[in-house]
Amino acid sequence: MAACRKAPSPDVMATVNGKEISRSELEKAYKASIGDNPQEPSAEQANIVRLNLLRQMIDSEILQQRAAKLNLAASDEDVNAKLTEFKARFTQEGFDNELKQNNMTIDDLRTQIRRSLTETKLINKEIESKINITDAEITNYYNTHKSEFNLIEPRFQLAQIVVTGAPPQQEGATVRRVGNENEARKEIQTIHNRLESGEDFGALAVQFSENANSAANGGDMGFVTETQLRTDPAAYNSIMRLKPGQITDSLPVYDPGPGHKIAGYAIYRLISREAAGQREINDPRVQQSIRQGLRESHAQLLKNAYIEMLHDQANVRNYFAEQILKQGAQ
Repeated sequence: MAACRKAPSPDVMATVNGKEISRSELEKAYKASIGDNPQEPSAEQANIVRLNLLRQMIDSEILQQRAAKLNLAASDEDVNAKLTEFKARFTQEGFDNELKQNNMTIDDLRTQIRRSLTETKLINKEIESKINITDAEITNYYNTHKSEFNLIEPRFQLAQIVVTGAPPQQEGATVRRVGNENEARKEIQTIHNRLESGEDFGALAVQFSENANSAANGGDMGFVTETQLRTDPAAYNSIMRLKPGQITDSLPVYDPGPGHKIAGYAIYRLISREAAGQREINDPRVQQSIRQGLRESHAQLLKNAYIEMLHDQANVRNYFAEQILKQGAQ
């Protein structure tokens, strides 16, 4: 039977209900996944990556078709708004460089945004809207995990804007950057002046911060314990003087390597602080944390089951997998 299952064209890697996924689409995804890694993977390793990517592309196409059937496709207005939001993080030159680094055109980015928004709309309707976390579930989780809510030391929820003199090393970080320490100092002072004049910290973090782990979240670093904070005495002393909502002056960020050189400058915003001790079930922060965690866990489980169900219902042909099996049997 395998011998009778021929791809309609050598360039077709898979079909989903008749919709083709081409070799060029798979190769574009593959090149984006390996980035600028100078070490070329072996042929087998490369095909393992391609198989995994193709499975993701198949699942994505299944979701796109389901969304179209339910009239949940993202509109042009949705796409344009998201694209404008994304471009706001960059200068025009930086935006063009970001596309180039990811081997994308503006049309590729629009397609990516449209598919992402469409999938989000589908999951919100089919999964998220049907999840209801009860008070009993929250109470049960708290009683089972009470020790998780006993803080052994104070902790601080912080946001950060950091500007360095070197290019960011992590994919997804803003490409806007300065060339040396003096320019970094000027840049962070300009940002501080804008904050003092009332501009939104989160918006400036998205636009300027070079910390790839927090910039997209408005600079939110999550919670930092007092012990962690004390590793940077200058930051610790400045943050301890803040009230929630206030910001520090610009502070040096040091290179962890030999010499302890200044690597850039940062501004911190104190979002909240929590004292050590047991958090009780009637604390709104505890309930919110548990509710969010349970909701995310439920959503992930239901999404996985939903995709498997749709996959079973779809007519999927993975010609690339068949080709690899055929070559391996020879």
